[in-house]
Formats: sequence, C-alpha cells, structure tokens
Amino acid sequence: MTVRVGVIGAGWIGNEHIQRLTRTVTGARVTAVTDIAPARAAQAAEPVGARVLPDGAAVVAADDVDAVLVTSWGPTHAEHVLTAIAAGKPVFCEKPLATTAEDCLRIVEAEQAHGRRLVQVGFMRRYDAGYRQLKEVIDSGRIGAPLIVHCAHRNPTVPASYTSAMAALDTAVHEVDVLRWLLDDEIVSAQVVLPRSTSKRSEHLKDPQIMLFETAKGVRVDLEVFVNCRYGYDIQCEAVGEEGLVRLPDPAAVGVRTAGRHSTAVLTDWVGRFRDAFDTEFREWIADLAAGGEPTGPSAWDGYAATVITAATVEALESGTVVATDLKPRPAFYGGTA
Repeated sequence: MTVRVGVIGAGWIGNEHIQRLTRTVTGARVTAVTDIAPARAAQAAEPVGARVLPDGAAVVAADDVDAVLVTSWGPTHAEHVLTAIAAGKPVFCEKPLATTAEDCLRIVEAEQAHGRRLVQVGFMRRYDAGYRQLKEVIDSGRIGAPLIVHCAHRNPTVPASYTSAMAALDTAVHEVDVLRWLLDDEIVSAQVVLPRSTSKRSEHLKDPQIMLFETAKGVRVDLEVFVNCRYGYDIQCEAVGEEGLVRLPDPAAVGVRTAGRHSTAVLTDWVGRFRDAFDTEFREWIADLAAGGEPTGPSAWDGYAATVITAATVEALESGTVVATDLKPRPAFYGGTA
C-alpha cells in the first residue's frame, strides 16, 4: 500500500519532510501541499508531482490524501490536527502539538471520542539510535533504578529573535519528551537556575540556563541549555542508576592525529545530528499506516505533557521559584506512564 500524504506548511522543515517522504521513505507519496505563501507551496509541490491546494482544510478533505503532515506555524497546529481527526485521517504534527495546554486537551478529547489513535507528534529523538540504546539499557535494569540524569543541549549560536522563553519552549522541549520516554516517568516540577551569562548572547537573552526537573518517582534531572556555546551542536545525556550509569554516545566521527594532536569533528547543527532519526521516524510512521494500524510514536498526550511542562519551565524562569507542572491524570486510552 502507498500512503498518500498531504502536507500543510511548505517552509524549510515542511520541504525537508516532503523530500524525505519522496526520496528516502518507501511506501509514501506526497499528493497535495498547501502553504500560507502559494508560491512556496508550488515550489515544494512541483518537483514531486503534488497538487497545490488553497488551505489546510482542503488538504485534509482531498480524496487523494490518506494521511496529513502538519509543518505549518505553531499556533495553527491545533486547528489542522482537529480537522484531520474530524475527518478520521491520521495526522503527523511537528512539535508543538499546540501552543496552549487547552488546545492540546481539545485534541486529546477529540481523539478519544474518535475511538482510536490518529495523532503522532514529531519528537524525533525517540528514533535516534543512541537514545534507543540508552532506553534499552535503562529498561533492562542493568544500571538499577535511575536516580539522576545529567543533560546538555548546546547550540553554536542563535539569532537575535531567540528569546529566553524559547530555551524551554523550542529547545529543551526535546529533552522534556525524551526524558519522559527514557524513564517511563512523569515530570512533576521545574526550576531554572541562571549562571553567569555568556558575553556572546544578545543583550535580552538569558543564556545559559540550568533547568532542574523532578519526576514522580523522585529522579532528579539537570539540563544545561546553552544556545551560544560557539563550538558546535552538542547533545549529551547520562543516566546514573543504583548500580551503574549509561551515557548517550556522541555521533560516530573519525579520529585525526596530526601535528601533535588527536581530534574528532563536532557537528554544527541539529539537521546533521538527527537526520537519521528523522528518516527512521517517518519510515516507522508510514509503515504503521501502510499496515492499517495506528501510529505508535509520540502521542497527543505526549504533546500535551510537553506543552504543559515547558510552560511551567518558562514560569519557573520568570518567577525564580519551583513550579509544579500540574498535569491532568493520564487517560487509559494512552496507556503507560509516559
């Protein structure tokens, strides 16, 4: 079965996924594209033989669209996802699922009313080979019960438009999701501690930030978010358990010995670091749909949890206090802990 995909949003990430579905993933074909800028939609659609449609509702309603990919501006996500659920069509939504907890809950309630899972949220780290190895070790019990997790999320630089709140909403959101998944545990509180700021930041930006999370089982997490580190794009994660620890491997790179030095390259952007994870994410999504099943990746509930937890983290940054996440009870419809 070929899964015919309609794409809402043809910006940079939308076009990347269009190319991925066309050139890398088997069993998928992009048949319709829309964007707020029609010329941009046409530019993305023409090379893959897709139609350009006037808006998201038209994409969802199209007879030649079996599943929907939402890569538009974040505040429009809830509208498009709800339209897809109402039409009974599977929908992959890049993060955020929605920009408010209220809209996320509307999606959760609509999906439950439909009676089966339709929504998958684009948290690609769950598909990274290193993170999957990390989870395998934690789940096996080889390091005993997790006690502490140390994380770092470093970018070489960010534009002046990047705000202090975006450190949680756009950057740490990936750690928030992957930590919930790795630990099969829920984050119950957030705190932000501000060290000395780097002189390389924009004047308005608080950078770096140290985010402290506590889980329902008492695991403590520290996350360094440093978005002007200059030296590269660097993702670190180490889980310390009762009987050992497990560390996320760095991406494979050759070691070079020359002029009295031994060096390895450091990646400079998230595209290179997680390209394979994106590919695996879409291969598995398409395979789930082609087999007639439900999406098995991050759910609408995961999207809701990430939105609530990152909002609490922003509140913690602004207030200087420890903020409870106050997540709603997880419906049995979504199973598991996290």
